[in-house]
Amino acid sequence: MACGARGIPRNSLKNLSRALRLPFVTASILPFVFGSLLKQDNFLFLNFALGLAAVVATHLSANLINDYADSRSGVDWQDRKFYGFFGGSKLIQEKVLPEEFYLNAAIICFAVAGLSILVLSLILRSQLIISLYLVILSLSWLYSLKPLQFSYRRWGEIIIFLLFGPVPVMGGYFIQSGIFPTWEGFLLSLPFGFLTTAILFANEVPDYPQDEKAGKLTWISFLGPGRSFLLYYLLIFLSFLFIVLNVALGYLRVPALLSLIFVFPALKAGRILKAYPQDKARLVESSRLTILTHTLAGVALILTKLL
Repeated sequence: MACGARGIPRNSLKNLSRALRLPFVTASILPFVFGSLLKQDNFLFLNFALGLAAVVATHLSANLINDYADSRSGVDWQDRKFYGFFGGSKLIQEKVLPEEFYLNAAIICFAVAGLSILVLSLILRSQLIISLYLVILSLSWLYSLKPLQFSYRRWGEIIIFLLFGPVPVMGGYFIQSGIFPTWEGFLLSLPFGFLTTAILFANEVPDYPQDEKAGKLTWISFLGPGRSFLLYYLLIFLSFLFIVLNVALGYLRVPALLSLIFVFPALKAGRILKAYPQDKARLVESSRLTILTHTLAGVALILTKLL
């Protein structure tokens, strides 16, 4: 491994980014920022910064635990090629990093998140945030880890929907206002929840043969990879339907409808899923386009609140 002038491996930061799956953190950052902006007056920056630190650290912790668990179960060993969007970071399979690194790094990220939550509870003078966070942490780890392993029992999609939709949006609002829960916040979180679930779903299609061999059951098993595009289109439809519904209810302003234009990358992703359900090289593009849809639509909704 090549090293720089100070003896630090030149690709160590690249490997760390790959292990953490840093490009995916927008899936938690965008809904949290959006939720934090629902309270229009007296923005609490310290609360926001602590909440954002907890959100990002928890997301990274869950990513690390997922690689650890999928290595232990054998799923990630079925195909050792790194695709960037699905199948894990593959650094364990390439013998670059050991399983213990992922477990220890996950614990460190959890400690950072836990400290942020503790300080927030003192600022808000509420222990509710600690109780809620323990539930969130349990779901994010048990998504991958035994004994529950939600992602292996067709519950993973529901957990992702909750953790990347209602949780960050309503959590961001709670940190700013001290109010939880709210019906408005829940409805506003649904586009984010469905879009993130669509990302997961697009990533599960190419992984299906390996998942099936290892006994990992996802929603792909309901229709099979050849017809999975139907469920993908449903998730995309629901995402944008709830944007329209929130505008109709007055929870979003009319300019939020401009975000509907970002459905087109997802439609192209769906066509790829339909045409090449077993071609991993082509399915990389469907995953990329789904992430692009989530990012663009999320930024558009945030700008609607800011402006």
